[in-house]
Amino acid sequence: MKRPRKSVTIHDVAEASGVSVSTVSRVLNDKDDVSAETYQRVQKVIGELGYASSLAARSMRSHKTNLIGLVVPDIGFPYSIEIMKGINRAIAESKFDLLLYTTGDVQKSGAALHEQHYVSLLNKSITDGVLIVASAAADFITDAPIVSVDPHVANPSYPSIHATNYQGGLDAMEYLLSLGHRRIGFISGRPELDSAERRMKAYKDTLQHAGIEIDPSLITTGDFTSRTAFECTVQLLRLPEPPTAIFAANDQSAIGLYQAAEELGVRIPDELSVVGFDNISEAKYMGLTTVDQFLADMGYIATQMLTSLINNEPLEVRNHKLPTKLIVRNSCKELT
Repeated sequence: MKRPRKSVTIHDVAEASGVSVSTVSRVLNDKDDVSAETYQRVQKVIGELGYASSLAARSMRSHKTNLIGLVVPDIGFPYSIEIMKGINRAIAESKFDLLLYTTGDVQKSGAALHEQHYVSLLNKSITDGVLIVASAAADFITDAPIVSVDPHVANPSYPSIHATNYQGGLDAMEYLLSLGHRRIGFISGRPELDSAERRMKAYKDTLQHAGIEIDPSLITTGDFTSRTAFECTVQLLRLPEPPTAIFAANDQSAIGLYQAAEELGVRIPDELSVVGFDNISEAKYMGLTTVDQFLADMGYIATQMLTSLINNEPLEVRNHKLPTKLIVRNSCKELT
């Protein structure tokens, strides 16, 4: 019968490297008073022996784990993927590693409670700080830094970064108006989200400023998913007087819109113009005109903000607003 393999200790690493335990500890904590030759030799031995330093032990020694936590609602959602691209780039440029937690569903109930639980679990025990994507909680009880990307709430008590959702909505609507469209449908996002509310307000304000009466039948309630947007599109296109254009509150909704239009035999852009919001990777290949909110950049900047806080560096801006940009492709056509 095989005996269980004995765990490799820091003493084993020190003996094999020909250095003291304190020197190994300094290498593990990336101290700059260890020569390059010694650093490389110790790291080589660590790799050969398969030594893994305990995160808890590292935290007790240095009060830092060099680990950042990431709480994201759904890692398979295109929106989340784009944000994580930026986070990944920032992590690659830093000395931090990343630990990810997910609820697995953007619509899962009790999101705020899940976030608060994860933050409580991670901060000051496993991680040095936490990034939260699309945070639902308005507040967290923690002494460690938190930064949120695109929070659900309008004025969170913690640092955040979000896009200029209202301006982006204005740009989308003004573009459709410039093409001659007056009967414009809208597929909203989840009504409890601040970003969705701002895009809805932009839709209504643009119509009002253009002297166009708001038609409630042209406004459908989506939830940022393609499945619901499919149903919303069917509802809009089956109106006695259907819209000539539709503004979808995000690109995922626009995907559902395309699917419904194809099923109903409605051609885009010849019979229906479409504008989305987000500029996820799929939008380019669809030829979708959309509002870019630079999701990857948001993830990148949020990570930089968090590492600054971890290193006790002041933030120039506590709530960062990233300007949006209308990306014109071929999903819209001038109304004749």
